[in-house]
Amino acid sequence: MILRIAVGFLILFSASGSASEPHAPAQPTESEVRLETGTGTLYGSLLLPPSTGPHPLVLLHAGSGPTDRNGNSALLPGANDSLKLLAEELAVRGIASVRYDKRGVAASAAAAPLENELRFDTYVEDAASWVRQLRTDSRFDTITLLGHSEGALIGMLAAKQARADAFISVAAPARSAPEIIRDQLRPQLPDDLWQDSERILSELEQGRTTEGVPPALTSLFRSSVQPYLISWFRYVPTEEIQHAPGPAMIVHGTTDVQVSPSEAEALKQARPDAELLLVEGMNHVLKMVPPNPAQQSASYSDASLPVAPLLVDHIVEFTDRVQRLP
Repeated sequence: MILRIAVGFLILFSASGSASEPHAPAQPTESEVRLETGTGTLYGSLLLPPSTGPHPLVLLHAGSGPTDRNGNSALLPGANDSLKLLAEELAVRGIASVRYDKRGVAASAAAAPLENELRFDTYVEDAASWVRQLRTDSRFDTITLLGHSEGALIGMLAAKQARADAFISVAAPARSAPEIIRDQLRPQLPDDLWQDSERILSELEQGRTTEGVPPALTSLFRSSVQPYLISWFRYVPTEEIQHAPGPAMIVHGTTDVQVSPSEAEALKQARPDAELLLVEGMNHVLKMVPPNPAQQSASYSDASLPVAPLLVDHIVEFTDRVQRLP
């Protein structure tokens, strides 16, 4: 009934010539951005708020494997759009963002080096280069680097290398990669393969490649990927977060079944001055999902689920307080 009266009123006024069409509110604008590297172009998306700048900017770094700029993995069906949805929520709250496809992934696939030439530091250098490039853009006053899952370790290192103004860790492990791999492999391997994996991991931790990898372990420890693992194994998140410049915030969801919330507590212990936010009911892909396995699995491929509102609120509040480092 209210809707009919309002529509009738507008039609009547329009006929009299004394009213004009209401203006739609301004919307955020999205455009493509590029980073040129020595082995090809990296492609990303810049989302600008509708308000007048300069704006705080958040550089979003996705997690491990073939995860694209929007937070979607090529290994999973469908899309959850976690990082895309987060960027959109930040934009309507006045925060600009850039999210990008890592080299070898999605639009940046052609920039991938040969597998035996790829290093963990390659991803760090890419993220640092994005910070440096964005730093020259007068539309942005501060740059906060946000890393999700494994992307948080990359973010910590890149923030230090390029002196980002602040750092946010989201759903990230605190332990080293070898420790995590051991925890994952031990329940799955018979004793003989476990001994083989221990031998290989010990060699890689010492910075040495190794031969004699059993066929059952080649997908993880093949010779072409060993240099990458060696470069990755050097870094421990609880050590690196101490060196990220500017203020830091650590965020984790209590229903994250992929990375335990206890990891966030360990990161906080390593960086006492960091803000710690535990979002009740948020899972690894930043959605409000109970620990039920079926619902958890479905959420990884459901873009209709919004990101946790409390996550957005705290990132906005944190980013608004960030000041540019000298």
